[in-house]
Amino acid sequence: MPSKELVAQEISAELRTAPRGASLGIRGSVTAIAIILACIDSAAAQDWPTRPIRLVVGASAGGGTDISARLIAQPLAEILGQAVVVENRAGAAGTTAAEAVAKSPKDGYTAYMMSNAHAISAVMYKSLRYDPVNDFQMVSMVATAGLVLVAAPAFPASDLAGVLAAVRASPGKFNFGSAGVGTTQHFAGELMKQTAGLNITHVPYRSTPAAVTGLRTGEVEFVFELVQTVQGQIQMGELKAIAVTSPKRNPMLADVPTFTEAGMPGYDVTSWYGLAFAAGTALPIVHKTNKAMQELLGRESVAKQILNLGALVRSSTPDELKTHIAGEIAKWKVVREKAGIEQL
Repeated sequence: MPSKELVAQEISAELRTAPRGASLGIRGSVTAIAIILACIDSAAAQDWPTRPIRLVVGASAGGGTDISARLIAQPLAEILGQAVVVENRAGAAGTTAAEAVAKSPKDGYTAYMMSNAHAISAVMYKSLRYDPVNDFQMVSMVATAGLVLVAAPAFPASDLAGVLAAVRASPGKFNFGSAGVGTTQHFAGELMKQTAGLNITHVPYRSTPAAVTGLRTGEVEFVFELVQTVQGQIQMGELKAIAVTSPKRNPMLADVPTFTEAGMPGYDVTSWYGLAFAAGTALPIVHKTNKAMQELLGRESVAKQILNLGALVRSSTPDELKTHIAGEIAKWKVVREKAGIEQL
């Protein structure tokens, strides 16, 4: 079957060379082209997929984005009837993978597992060789997960009100750690500073384990981290959970209040995962994949696996995911500028 691009080129050539008045008119011709291209898209979607699909992850194996990708790969393959192969392409905070997918063939055989790092990278890098919103055809949200603010057990305060009072009583005395400059954890701390008007210093580490070690040894007083990363240490009493950053309580830490409940309304840092193709992928393929995602995310077994990651199932339409990402980019741009974080 000829590609829709080839058909469009052939029709355009015919219209250019046809004698004046020989065609049905410009409007009729454009309508005819649209109908033909729609038919080609529909036929392509009916046959698709006929070979394995690559699911690109812009992070190393073992992280939240990688685990989420592998979690949906098998049920998605079962529904679509072709293998879904996870491919890790770590580097440059996920931008290497994002660029590869954005510039991949628009045939539905290369998908991208996005996360909130996709939005923050758009804010942290001065220039990217792709548009983080318009160069992607969004498919569906997959899950959301909040962070948790933790302190060492010896810290005198055990709730957010106490933490804020302690920081305000000694401006500049306290530090918060993160897995590095420009990470979601870093931005969560900066947003807390800006929302509450705090004077607290950011200490970047090279990794999450290093930041948690810094907290336990007293180098920093606070750390924002994904719930599943520190849940065990919280349960063993090695860390003290202050509040979760999501709008709703996390089921894995059901007794820990949200920032809003604890007295900081409007504070929201929610990690997310989403699925996308390159922009220009045939809409019937997108709709077929979205339908498959709705089905698999509705399975109780999948919901339980996602919950074990400290996350909650969150499906969406393609447009809802696009709107969400654009909003995240706008939000974190303001935080970066206010914090004076240098772009890379």
